[in-house]
Amino acid sequence: MKTIALTAALSLTLALPAFAAETRCGWIQNPTPANWWLDDAENTWTIMTQGSDDEPEGMDLIPDISEHDYVRTNGNYGYACACMSVETDGKEHITRILSFRQLNLAKCRNDKALKFPG
Repeated sequence: MKTIALTAALSLTLALPAFAAETRCGWIQNPTPANWWLDDAENTWTIMTQGSDDEPEGMDLIPDISEHDYVRTNGNYGYACACMSVETDGKEHITRILSFRQLNLAKCRNDKALKFPG
């Protein structure tokens, strides 16, 4: 009986998707209202798009990035440099934000693996 229960528990665990925290660092961009993405060395990760209901859990962990080292490109909108601990869909979307740390712009500017925003 224990073997059946253990086998059932293991197969259920294997059937569930595994989400692991990833550290992503790069240009965090907020060019217009409710549009957010992160460009790191590997990809452009969509955080949220205007008109979509797909706001990731943890969006409230991103503070007002314009209060620190920041470039304005469109009124109050623009970009900064940051590292985030996130969960992704493995393709192009950040599905959950676990932590956020804004960095000096120089950190991203000096990273040759990052494309300049814009």
